[in-house]
Amino acid sequence: MKYLKQFLIILAVSLLGEICKAVLPLPIPASIYGMVFMFIFLLTGILKLDQVKESGKFLIEIMPVMFIPAGVGLMSSWNVLEPVLVPVSVITVITIFTVMAATGLVSQGIIRMGKKEET
Repeated sequence: MKYLKQFLIILAVSLLGEICKAVLPLPIPASIYGMVFMFIFLLTGILKLDQVKESGKFLIEIMPVMFIPAGVGLMSSWNVLEPVLVPVSVITVITIFTVMAATGLVSQGIIRMGKKEET
């Protein structure tokens, strides 16, 4: 029963994100609204971490299973993807390294700022 209650809380926050997506004319996905609401609720204490922790862990554990339909969709549309496979692969590799570099640089900057504040 505890897991059901936690899952319903997560679904309610997701529903709040869907409502915001329908009401606000911004090009932001509903899932982002939901994550921001969850972050705010946890930060302000409206929700306690214990109220969603176990169900959240479960959802993270089964996340790889959620990528199976997307993978099957890619395989079923192989005839469309085959002509653009090389450009898409090159773009993907460049993007991966760009994101890794940007994340590393931002992380190093934050760490350096934290060390300066300590001294």
